[in-house]
Amino acid sequence: MAAYIFRRLVSTIAVMAMVGIFVFLLLRLAPGDPAAMIAGRSATAEMIAGIHEKLGLNDPMPVQFIRWVRDMLAGDFGTSIFAGRPVLELISQRLEPTLSLSMLTMILSVTVGVSLGVLAAWRSGGLIDRLLTAFATIGYSVPVFVIGYFLIYFFAIRTHWLPVQGYKPIEFGLGPWLLHLVLPTVTLSLAYIAFIARISRASMLEVLSEDYMRTAAAKGVSSYAMLFHHALKNAGVPIVTVIGLSFAGLIGGVVITETVFNIPGVGRLVVDAINNRDYPIIQGVLILVSGLYVLINLAVDLSYTLVDPRIRY
Repeated sequence: MAAYIFRRLVSTIAVMAMVGIFVFLLLRLAPGDPAAMIAGRSATAEMIAGIHEKLGLNDPMPVQFIRWVRDMLAGDFGTSIFAGRPVLELISQRLEPTLSLSMLTMILSVTVGVSLGVLAAWRSGGLIDRLLTAFATIGYSVPVFVIGYFLIYFFAIRTHWLPVQGYKPIEFGLGPWLLHLVLPTVTLSLAYIAFIARISRASMLEVLSEDYMRTAAAKGVSSYAMLFHHALKNAGVPIVTVIGLSFAGLIGGVVITETVFNIPGVGRLVVDAINNRDYPIIQGVLILVSGLYVLINLAVDLSYTLVDPRIRY
C-alpha cells in the first residue's frame, strides 16, 4: 500500500507539472492584453508599456513561467492585477460559500441518489423504476441554470418561501445559512442525484442477479439485509467511483450555480477574473482545483480496499 501511494504521489507531481504548463500557456496565448484592460480605454501607449514592465509581461515566456513556479512553490500565488491583494487571500475569503454549497450538494446527492438507485433495483421494472428512469433522464439533461431559474421563480418569486439570491455566513446562525443554500443545493444536486442513482441501480441489478443473492433469498434473509448488508457492499466499487467523479466535477456546476444565485464564492471569483483577464487569480484557482481533483482520485482508489477487501495494492 505504501509503495502504491508513493507511486501515485510521484505521478501526481508529473500531472501537476503538465497542468501548470497548460494553464500558463493557455492564459498567455489567449487574445487580449491585460495591461490595456487595466489602463482603460483612454490609456496611452506609454501607460500600457509601463504596466507591462511592472507586471513582468515584457520578460520572455520561459522566464515568466520559472518565476511563477518558484513563487508558487514558496506559497506565493501572486497578487491580483485588479484587486491588488494576494491571490490566496482572495480565494480564502470566498471558500466558505463554495465549500458550504459543495458539501451540502454531495451529502444530498449521495444520500438520495444511492437510496433511489437501490430502491429502483429492488423494484426493477415497476413503477418506481420507471419514474426513476424518467427523473434521471430529465435531471441529467436539463442545464443547471434552467433548473435554477425555475426554482427561483416558483419557490422565491411566486411563493416567497425562500430567498431569491445571496448568501448568509454560518456565523449569522444555522437557520439563515441553510435557508440561503436550499435552492442552490437542490439546483446543483439534481444532476448528480440522477447520475449516482443510475449507476447505483445498474450496479445493484448486476449484484442482485448473482447466485448467492438468490440463495440468501431462499434462506429467508430479509429484503433490508439483502439490499444493504449484502448487495450494496458488493456493488460499492462503481458507486464509490461515480461519487468521487461527481465530487471532483463539482467546480463546473458551482461556477454556474453561484452566478445564478449571486453567491460570492470561488466560482464567482473565477468568472470575474476571466472577464478582467486577471491572470494570477485564474492560475491560482486552476492549480488548486487540479490538485484537489488529483487527491480525490487518489482517495477514491484507496477507498476501494475498504469497500471490497479482495482489492489489494
